[in-house]
Amino acid sequence: MTENRIFELMLPYPEKGERLVRVFVPGHEEGETFPVIYMTDGQNLFDEKTATWGCWHTREAVEAERAATGRAAIIVGIHNDNEWRDNELTPGSIGEVIKADDMENFTAPEGDIFDSFVMNTVKPAVEARFPVKKGREHTAFCGSSSGGLQSFFTALSHPEAFSAAGVFSPAFLLYSEDDMRRFVYEKLALNMPYLYIYTGAGDDLEQRIFDSVERTYDILMECYPMDLLNEVVLFEEKHHESAWEPIFRDFLHTFLSR
Repeated sequence: MTENRIFELMLPYPEKGERLVRVFVPGHEEGETFPVIYMTDGQNLFDEKTATWGCWHTREAVEAERAATGRAAIIVGIHNDNEWRDNELTPGSIGEVIKADDMENFTAPEGDIFDSFVMNTVKPAVEARFPVKKGREHTAFCGSSSGGLQSFFTALSHPEAFSAAGVFSPAFLLYSEDDMRRFVYEKLALNMPYLYIYTGAGDDLEQRIFDSVERTYDILMECYPMDLLNEVVLFEEKHHESAWEPIFRDFLHTFLSR
């Protein structure tokens, strides 16, 4: 049996050179395969030394889930530790971006390019090199803040590829209600992904995100299958990795249990 291991890939990112992608693979027997969760902000997922504001400890989350239930997943962390993060994780095709005050480096929405990178470069590379269970039912996407927005966008844009999305503190406040409604209705298909939508309300930014999540959730309730919606609100939690770390553990358990 192999040991738990993190692999590093350098993959070509459109017009920006190579991008680091780290892949956590649980220890396994020969021929054993696992579901996979693709995630933004890979720098924050595995260890404190690379984390910008805090670590999610996803490796430990997988280990704990396996010890408790026998189930495990491969975690694919795509790094966004650069000055382009605000651009990369903000899709332009949702609608006109209402720039937030703290988006200091934002110049243009490039989330559609990131989406293409995930689908056309990252996902094929991971499926070719690692013991991944293929098929939408075994595949999820997850992120927080702008990454939560990107997770929502990518999962709804590719329901044939993803059966679940972890949408944590998503930056829905960057779009008008009309643009978000149009986007959601345009993406409706027969097999939509399960949406695990989390927000807190413990500081000013998270309160504003909570308000925009409530507006978006109301839109989803108009048209989305109710059995594929799960809203989690912890009003005391702030906009921070310390909130997303335990929420990820619950999302991981939920995804692997479905």
